[in-house]
Amino acid sequence: IAERQPRMRSGVMQMSRVYNFSAGPSMLPLPVLERARDELVCYGSSGMSVMEMSHRSPEYDAIIKNAEANLRRLMDIPENYKVLFLQGGASTQFAAVPLNLMNKNRKADYIVSGQFSNKAFKEAKKFGDVVCAASSAEDNFTYVPQTTRESFRPDADYVHICFNNTIYGTKFPYIPDTGAIPLVADMSSCIISEPVDVRRFGLIYAGAQKNMAPAGLTVVIVREDLIGNAPETIPTMLDYKVMADNDSMYNTPPCYAIYMAGLVYEWILNEVGGLEKMKAYNEKKCGILYDYLDSQSYYTAPVRPNCRSMMNVTFVTGDADLDKKFASEASAAGLKNLKGHRSVGGMRASIYNAMPIEGVEKLVEFMEDFAKKNPK
Repeated sequence: IAERQPRMRSGVMQMSRVYNFSAGPSMLPLPVLERARDELVCYGSSGMSVMEMSHRSPEYDAIIKNAEANLRRLMDIPENYKVLFLQGGASTQFAAVPLNLMNKNRKADYIVSGQFSNKAFKEAKKFGDVVCAASSAEDNFTYVPQTTRESFRPDADYVHICFNNTIYGTKFPYIPDTGAIPLVADMSSCIISEPVDVRRFGLIYAGAQKNMAPAGLTVVIVREDLIGNAPETIPTMLDYKVMADNDSMYNTPPCYAIYMAGLVYEWILNEVGGLEKMKAYNEKKCGILYDYLDSQSYYTAPVRPNCRSMMNVTFVTGDADLDKKFASEASAAGLKNLKGHRSVGGMRASIYNAMPIEGVEKLVEFMEDFAKKNPK
């Protein structure tokens, strides 16, 4: 993978590209960007850009069908699950999920392990009897709460989790046992970073701008028996049955973002070699950074080791002024967007699929040099 990435020279990357540690929109694989560049003005023999073509055209129909087929292959999505390419970001799903699924007992249980799961929890409370089954808020979300089947109400219509917490740098180290209750997961910042058993979930949703495509696309993977039970008052654009019946084309979909997602799926399948190899590569990347953090005392990684994210690594110096200086000097050195989220502070390195190992190595080199030059 790294061989296809640009190289660093004196802190500035060839082609004026930098190491972008942004939490999203984030960096995309260079081979994908290069292919999109080559096809930008004229896609195949169509005589037009993908951005110009009708979503009802045969050319675009092939693009979206190919994207879905490759995602199904990549994630081993069973036939009894629908794949929807939607708009509105993962945040729109905070309302769409309860409107579509909270329709039998009008109850849902949420595990609140970070800011986005908390937002989803608050949104769902507008539509029914929604409770927080477990939370790690008391420790500033530095871990993922452990649950058992008994943690959830037996008559809940679904249980909701955020599988990877972008802001706090945590990830579920387990898949909650919910018994017969459908498990819903926001996987925006970890989807297609490793294999996941789709069958363990009733519904998976993800904003594409962290690991799949440019902003504007949201992917929903939903079991068919959970579709078609929404109340008649549900807004049409939030109704999974409408979107499924129209093959994600009830209205104009985010055409170019879907095209880009399709290229990313092909890249992982054909160049990386699938999600097992993608996981191994991501484990190697985050291992370099976590090993360094654990070997010294200048920086502190606040997340409990068993809940550490592969995708988002958070750390602090313990001095707000030093943190600010770190982010500024790192940016000048071509290591961009390392400033932590405003609710946490410190630094955050988002090392999604497209981040090469070399980028993490350069970050560690910078961290070592910064610590030597700025003693506490």
